[in-house]
Amino acid sequence: MTEPHTPDDARAALAAIASLLAPAHPDVAEEVLRAHDSPHGYVSAFADRLDGRGIDEPVENLAWIALIDALDARGLLAEFDWKEDAQEIRSQLRRLESRPSTDPWVLFEDRETHLPTVEFLHACGRHYRETGAALAVLDIESDCYPVVGLRAARTEELTALAARAGFPVHHLGAGSGGG
Repeated sequence: MTEPHTPDDARAALAAIASLLAPAHPDVAEEVLRAHDSPHGYVSAFADRLDGRGIDEPVENLAWIALIDALDARGLLAEFDWKEDAQEIRSQLRRLESRPSTDPWVLFEDRETHLPTVEFLHACGRHYRETGAALAVLDIESDCYPVVGLRAARTEELTALAARAGFPVHHLGAGSGGG
């Protein structure tokens, strides 16, 4: 979790993040707000989806998990294991509805495809930025990387909204360092 926030501020920020990352899918915000407003009802309604995460009752970050799962279900997020193969990352990023219109893969050097997962994801982020796009990790403090694509010009907005909601976002390739 990041800085302190009020439930109303967190709720509004979560709705705004859903709208930012899924503008053509208002049902994403509905799912996220349901998890925020009625955690038990959300867990009951999405038990099958949550079972894969080992969640069978409300958890502190349920609305954030709901956002990730809703984005994933609509092809707007790719979730990578900490030891994911570069070709699998490339394949999943290419399937994202939010992928850039200019293919950043033409910018890759062969040596980059042999990097460890987090380093390869940062290389992806750098190349996406060269096309005016960005990649961000919606951090769930796990050994995976839930990655979304968005316009590079909107990354600061996403970061500010996530902070208001009380959840961390890391931008890939935006600077040096890890995920």
